[in-house]
Amino acid sequence: MFNLVLFGPPGSGKGTQSENIVTNYNLLHISTGDLLRDEVSRHTPLGTEAKKYMDQGMLVPDEVVIGMISGKIDEMPDARGFVFDGFPRTRTQAEALDKLLEFKNTKIHLVLSLEVPEADLIKRLVGRGETSGRSDDTEEVITKRIKEYHLKTTPVANYYNSYGKLETVVGSNTIEETFKALAKHINKYILPVT
Repeated sequence: MFNLVLFGPPGSGKGTQSENIVTNYNLLHISTGDLLRDEVSRHTPLGTEAKKYMDQGMLVPDEVVIGMISGKIDEMPDARGFVFDGFPRTRTQAEALDKLLEFKNTKIHLVLSLEVPEADLIKRLVGRGETSGRSDDTEEVITKRIKEYHLKTTPVANYYNSYGKLETVVGSNTIEETFKALAKHINKYILPVT
């Protein structure tokens, strides 16, 4: 089982590249946001627990999120591997994820970080905001989101880098060029199925 964490600031193309990786390598996508919404909608015990925090505008505790990830992995015992998106966001979460995967006799093999100059991110997100009508895509809000992303993910990136698992990829090229650069790193572990 091959497990990958994909990092990227807002507007870096992480969603698009996650889809490309999932499709080309036949991996399963684990988005913690999707997991939380699914568990809550199905009224599972973990979903009920998570909803208590979400209704109060609080972050769902790490152990609840880890429980959901564990359940998702258990649902798919024959999976070729997983792409983790939106998790881990802190060093504590990275350590908890490592413990969980070790318990399941697997690990995070590779962490890919999409690097895009801030000016490009702002341009992309302002453009996306204009076409989607999202009111939160102002330059000021976008700049705050990018700073927040770097503040939170730098310790996680450093954690994985200390284990030799982090690779940075230029994300300001075309979608195809960026995917080729990501694939170069992934191909060291598994080959595409398509």
